[in-house]
Amino acid sequence: MTNGVDEQSLERPDLAVYAARSAASRGRKHREDFRDHRPAFERDRDRIIHCAAFRRLEYKTQVFVNHEGDYYRTRLTHSLEVAQIGKAIARRLKLNEELTEALALAHDLGHTPFGHTGEEVLNRLMEGAGGFEHNLQSFRVVDELEERYPGFNGLNLSWEVREGIVKHSSPYDRPCGVIDEFLPGVVPTMEAQIINYADEIAYNNHDIDDGLKSGYITLEQLQEVTLWREVWERVGAAHPALDPERKKFQTISALIGLFIKDLTATSLANIRGFGIETLEDLRRVNRPVVALSPALAGKNRSLKRFLLENLYRHHKVERMRVKAERYLTQLFESYLKHPTLLPRKYQQKMEILGRERVVCDYIAGMTDRFALDEFKRLFEPYERV
Repeated sequence: MTNGVDEQSLERPDLAVYAARSAASRGRKHREDFRDHRPAFERDRDRIIHCAAFRRLEYKTQVFVNHEGDYYRTRLTHSLEVAQIGKAIARRLKLNEELTEALALAHDLGHTPFGHTGEEVLNRLMEGAGGFEHNLQSFRVVDELEERYPGFNGLNLSWEVREGIVKHSSPYDRPCGVIDEFLPGVVPTMEAQIINYADEIAYNNHDIDDGLKSGYITLEQLQEVTLWREVWERVGAAHPALDPERKKFQTISALIGLFIKDLTATSLANIRGFGIETLEDLRRVNRPVVALSPALAGKNRSLKRFLLENLYRHHKVERMRVKAERYLTQLFESYLKHPTLLPRKYQQKMEILGRERVVCDYIAGMTDRFALDEFKRLFEPYERV
């Protein structure tokens, strides 16, 4: 009940019985009086979109650093693509689209500048001081680091959104498993499980686009990948006169559609096979139900291997990775040795959080652009401070 309005009446009427519902949420850490009657997960999505950490994703690396070109994806555009794919899957499974969207938009809020390189560097530098993991950092952003509301820090999101952030899992992310509040070892909602796959579907396909645009991979190389070749030929058969550029876009679109269709069919079969009729059944069965079919999962692994070997380990990407490691290491060491280089509000947190964690939070919140500018200000003698 929100200000006298039953949230159940604001929920989509066609949700499956096993979908998460705002009206059944486990609630928020801090009591609030709201000015309107939005369902809880819709409000969470809106709070995420309006927070500072979300805006900063515009200048955080996906694969290509922002200054390498205006075409390439950033963490912000990646998050939007994850949300679009996630909502499409949720709609077909009759799951809660607002919860899915909130999780998609929040899943990278804690990401560092310079992509996974930044995460690896901070985790190494924070050894012995709690380490660094970007899912846990995303949780810290929404639970503590954002400062927008009277009476509490963070965004005061619903329990289900916070659980989904902590339990996000992909080849590059592992659930933190350190927060007892969120049922360690128990699967999250199906909406949270969707994000694990929507994330991967988004980056596999947009990284193909960006890789081709950059010239780091070629259409000829992609013909070695069974999944790409099959869909490319299918598009060619449907549109024999299509030019290669448009055929590329149509193939990527068809790939995304194939993944969504397969994931939906496989997940529905799992829901029926495990006898899941309610959200409580999902927790009791305690097995992931959102999944790709074994056949498509195998082809997808081959695609990911291709991208790893030919794009993510391309020598030009590696050059930027090495430079980024040097930038972030020197920034971290300088702030740790000279904490007065940090803004005053960060210095004031050191007694509570410790010097290492405050420095880590500060660097993790940087955009690529800000980190590069800060490096110049600190280490180039003729750069104005």
